[in-house]
Amino acid sequence: MTTTVLPSLPDALITLIHRMAETSGIILRRYFRTHVAVDHKADDSPVTIADRETELALRELLHRTVPTHGIIGEEYGGENTSAEWVWVLDPIDGTKAFITGKPSFGTLIGLAWRGQPVLGIIDQPITGERWIGGRGVPAQLNGQPIHVRSCHGLKMAFLYATDPDMFCYSPVGQAAWKRLEQAVGLRRFGADCYAYGLLAAGFIDLVYECQLKVYDHLPVTAVIEAAGGVVSNCKGQPAGLASNVCVLAAGDRRVHHHALALLNACQPQGHTND
Repeated sequence: MTTTVLPSLPDALITLIHRMAETSGIILRRYFRTHVAVDHKADDSPVTIADRETELALRELLHRTVPTHGIIGEEYGGENTSAEWVWVLDPIDGTKAFITGKPSFGTLIGLAWRGQPVLGIIDQPITGERWIGGRGVPAQLNGQPIHVRSCHGLKMAFLYATDPDMFCYSPVGQAAWKRLEQAVGLRRFGADCYAYGLLAAGFIDLVYECQLKVYDHLPVTAVIEAAGGVVSNCKGQPAGLASNVCVLAAGDRRVHHHALALLNACQPQGHTND
């Protein structure tokens, strides 16, 4: 019988994900604030040699160490994605921050087992902060235990999103965002993946973002869940390996429940925020 319960995560994979973060950090520190050339992809998002070189280095490490595992990366796509173990790579989450010299970007590395996020790292190589967590792997920031904080209601909640423009994909999406931002106690923008680290460490309560790819959300999901938080799509379901989704992350399940209800309030029949 095929098991759907994750076996113990091998220590070798935890060691490997740390090696990957160290590898990416070496490259990104070399390019940070050096006025690298910026190209634009088909979707008009920026990309640099630092993004590409970092992902290639991570892929090479995986090919040497776990050649049967699959890979999904932002810059070079997927390979062997039907494998039981699939690595998800975002060499620079927050390229716009990177090219403007702002250290809110990070490298996101995640590992999925049968489509479930089981291990993740958020690595900020300039400030020297590394979050890790997963199934059976306690959430830590630079080796110290972390946990999400309690929040009793939306009026007391601190909310982050990278950019309000990400909700302009539809009138429904814009209206949902407006309802949420008006209900919380504080909302801020521009933290990229760093916001998810702040949530896992208990400094903020909500992160809501849309149009995310799997490499944007799967690594941070593993960290936040290990820290006691919850991450879902706008229907309250796990995002898994899906892309082009809206993702709601919360430290307190009560706040997640209330935020989810607001996002889906007064939604016209047949429309969805996903």
